[in-house]
Amino acid sequence: MATSSIQDLLRSRGLPAGIFPDNVKSYKLNLDGRLEVELEKSCMAEFDGRVHFDRVVRANLSYGGLVGLEGLSQEELFLWLPVKCIIANDPSPGVMLFDIGVAHKQLSISLFEVPPPCMTQGNV
Repeated sequence: MATSSIQDLLRSRGLPAGIFPDNVKSYKLNLDGRLEVELEKSCMAEFDGRVHFDRVVRANLSYGGLVGLEGLSQEELFLWLPVKCIIANDPSPGVMLFDIGVAHKQLSISLFEVPPPCMTQGNV
């Protein structure tokens, strides 16, 4: 079955549809599970804090997770830290785990139901 959108692909892998912003131009999923998502432009988005998406975001896609992320960072205490992985429903149902290296941040999965709007840095 062909997957028509990044949102459909994410849902089919046990992830919420709104992990990536609303400006996804295309995506490519290799047979080994390596996902490459191309955005129309790099941008900021808001979940429970500000996140920055590079124009191209890469990760290993498995059921319920994006591991080995490249191109995504989250602002914590005025510092931009790379997001290393995103895991759904771990450690408990309804929770998204963001691994930012120095800490793990747990966010409600409801924040990721709809793709967030892509904003320029000055508009966040």
